Amino acid sequence: MSAKNILVLGAVSAIAQAYARQRAPSGARFLLVGRDAARLAPIASDLVARGAAGADTAVADLAETDAIETRLAEWRQNFGAPDEVLIAYGALGDQAESEKNLDIARKAIEVGFTSVAMWVLALLKARAPDAPLTLAVIGSVAGDRGRASNFVYGAAKGGLDRFLEGVTHANAGTPVHVVTVKPGFVDTPMTDGLPKGPLFASPDRVAADIVSAIEKRRRVVYTPWFWFVIMTIIRHLPWFVFRRMKI
Repeated sequence: MSAKNILVLGAVSAIAQAYARQRAPSGARFLLVGRDAARLAPIASDLVARGAAGADTAVADLAETDAIETRLAEWRQNFGAPDEVLIAYGALGDQAESEKNLDIARKAIEVGFTSVAMWVLALLKARAPDAPLTLAVIGSVAGDRGRASNFVYGAAKGGLDRFLEGVTHANAGTPVHVVTVKPGFVDTPMTDGLPKGPLFASPDRVAADIVSAIEKRRRVVYTPWFWFVIMTIIRHLPWFVFRRMKI
């Protein structure tokens, strides 16, 4: 059953927009959160045109953790308690710069792991005891094994993966449903600097997999599906083989 109130954190991301477009025809109401009001406004209008019952916007830097509970309380008062939340913000970062500049490395970890974990904890804390809540959180296949090319970003996503696994365990048997989303390469503005190849997926494909995972109440979804096979192989490669790979 489609959620009535959907909160989207990082609503200007390509995946978040594709997800919201697929949810809109059900008549859901949206609260779209991002840093740029000018970019949020047309997204909201488009969702209403596609069948959403409403689409409000809120401006916030989601990586700033000090005001999370205050913002959630304000949004709940004005918008109502969310039934479904998509956490879709993040940054790929620059591995080489992270190794040279500790401030850049710290920010990458705070954005990719710490702030997301704080939002999840705050959402769970604010939830009424018997209220259903679906949390779909975008991680990455990069968190499945540490690799030389992106171990700072990968460590943030790996930590998030373990955190969400624990949240799922802690809430087993409750109306809380957590979906950890693990995309591979996605053709979005965040990957503009990367050469595109056959492993790249569209935001629409990833969004469809997220919606399907929510409806089927899956715990983890690799998207597209073939990343499950690829990462299973990579995770199980012996170290003497893996250490020679340039990935």
